[in-house]
Amino acid sequence: MWHKLSKKQVEGLLDQADIRVDGERPWDIRVHDERFFHRVLTRGPLGVGESYMDGWWDCPRLDEFFHRVLEARLDERVATRAAFLASLRAGIFNLQNRFRAFIVGKHHYDLGNDLFACMLDKRMIYSCGYWKGAKNLDQAQENKLDLVFSKLMPQAGMRILDVGCGWGGAAKFAAERYGVEVTGVTVSREQVRWAQETCREVPVRIHYQDYREVNGEFDRIYSIGMFEHVGPKNYRTFMRKMRSLLKENGIFLLHTIGANYASAVNTWTDRYIFPNGYIPSPRQIAAAVEGLFVLEDWHSFGADYDRTLISWHRNFEKAWPDLKGHYPERFYRMWRYFLLSSAGSFRARRNQVWQVVLSPMGVPGGWERGGKRE
Repeated sequence: MWHKLSKKQVEGLLDQADIRVDGERPWDIRVHDERFFHRVLTRGPLGVGESYMDGWWDCPRLDEFFHRVLEARLDERVATRAAFLASLRAGIFNLQNRFRAFIVGKHHYDLGNDLFACMLDKRMIYSCGYWKGAKNLDQAQENKLDLVFSKLMPQAGMRILDVGCGWGGAAKFAAERYGVEVTGVTVSREQVRWAQETCREVPVRIHYQDYREVNGEFDRIYSIGMFEHVGPKNYRTFMRKMRSLLKENGIFLLHTIGANYASAVNTWTDRYIFPNGYIPSPRQIAAAVEGLFVLEDWHSFGADYDRTLISWHRNFEKAWPDLKGHYPERFYRMWRYFLLSSAGSFRARRNQVWQVVLSPMGVPGGWERGGKRE
């Protein structure tokens, strides 16, 4: 009986997003196990994701399904005790302290360099591309790096810090293009191994290190796609640390995913993809910066992440025949769910991408991207 009641409730919710159960349109879902409906109502996002991983339902266009679900805010209509407790936990405890900072590296970024090499662009940049004028993923990521460094305006011989350097693609780009020395830090051993090999012929040093452990003085600092792992309890600590590392006449660029408002933790993403992750809101970033930096620029281009994620998914699907000997089928369903549900969230404009340019004292005469006023 409860299966029938749950099905009626879920169908009523989905109807608000013009999604049908066992419909024929690409965004309609096909349910293979009736337990799916009760699981959704009792476990929320965690139940939706786990039931997909278990093969209880399918959808030809997961990205469009989530676009419609999130645009209609159906996720906010299914409040679960698990989601409440996860958000309460994130608000009370420091889940990203020094001792826990390396958890996400082991869980996610150390999954396998073969996986990321097949999925990402040639420089292994694991963040949103900038698609203006780009025809493919490689061009979009190079555009993004051009955008970052046009804002930082580096000069030959400068010392630059890359916080959350990934596989070293941005650091190598900066060293080769601008003649700078780069220090990169990451919490992933696999990223360190790859980046040290990739950057062995350029003035780039890569360290397995938490941002709180970095010492020195730098002319420029940038952090691309790492702030999502800092956590709200540490935002002020992070900004104070960046301020202490940056010269008085320096520039700091923060590139991060952003939320429209301080939001609940996604229980599925927290368990399976990015443990202890948290997406910041504008107010949280502004509060962390206040009194430490002058806010020079705030640039939003979150719609570009939709296209980036679809490109990653396309590459992943193409590479799966070669990857499946190392990863189980359940991982395949988990990973495509991660990529396509994320694409849907950016398409619905529920998540954003921001590049924030900061300076310690204010750039004399005003900050000018690329040395030119726009």
